[in-house]
Amino acid sequence: MSTPSLRTENLTIRFGGHAAVNGVTCAFVPGELTVIVGPNGAGKTTWFNLVSGQLRPTEGRIFKADRDITGLAPSARAKAGIGRAFQLTNLFPKLSVRENVRLAVQARRGVGPRILRAAASFGDIAEEAQAYLERARLDTVAELPASALPHGDQRKLEVALLMAMQPDIYMFDEPTAGMSVDEAPVILDLIATIKEDRSKTILLVEHKMDVVRALADRIVVLHNGELIADGGPSAVMAMPLVREIYLGVGAEDVA
Repeated sequence: MSTPSLRTENLTIRFGGHAAVNGVTCAFVPGELTVIVGPNGAGKTTWFNLVSGQLRPTEGRIFKADRDITGLAPSARAKAGIGRAFQLTNLFPKLSVRENVRLAVQARRGVGPRILRAAASFGDIAEEAQAYLERARLDTVAELPASALPHGDQRKLEVALLMAMQPDIYMFDEPTAGMSVDEAPVILDLIATIKEDRSKTILLVEHKMDVVRALADRIVVLHNGELIADGGPSAVMAMPLVREIYLGVGAEDVA
């Protein structure tokens, strides 16, 4: 088995007397896409927030490979190779689509914002940004401000930004939320493309079972902040506890 790229040990956070995440220990390896499921309030997004640094745990530790990153700020975790896409888009709304992606490329390369205006003269940066725009099918709207994009295109732009940062670990929190039936496949295709790189680890919070079926190598189930199932998709989805209660569907829906 590969050395874990990410692991949590007894990860816990309490708000008052309530444990939103309670003693979650799990590990993830490169080349694997894990879908994290569970009912609303199960602790999925809170666990994501702990891993990416938006929240600090009450107890437990977080490791990237062998490095303890529990005390690192979100920006330091991003530099260490943890990339996070949120349920709500997290963009620079006044900048153009192209400038958003170009800035992500510059940040990864360590090119300071002091030369942002001159970035168009750096052909390699511009070419790389263009490649991500094309992969996300955003090249036709590249000159529009990000705020002018419809919701689906904003989600695609956020994935393009994440890809431009080239993290080792990708974290997607309901990436197709709010997207139309026609828009969602573009996001799923992008994630499938990332999955082809066996050096990457992908974590995905998702409710839609068609997405789970299409992408998951493994499923982790959270309930009341605790990890209650972890394994291959067929085995986990066949568990009555998961099928009937935590996914809220009957056997005929997941057969």
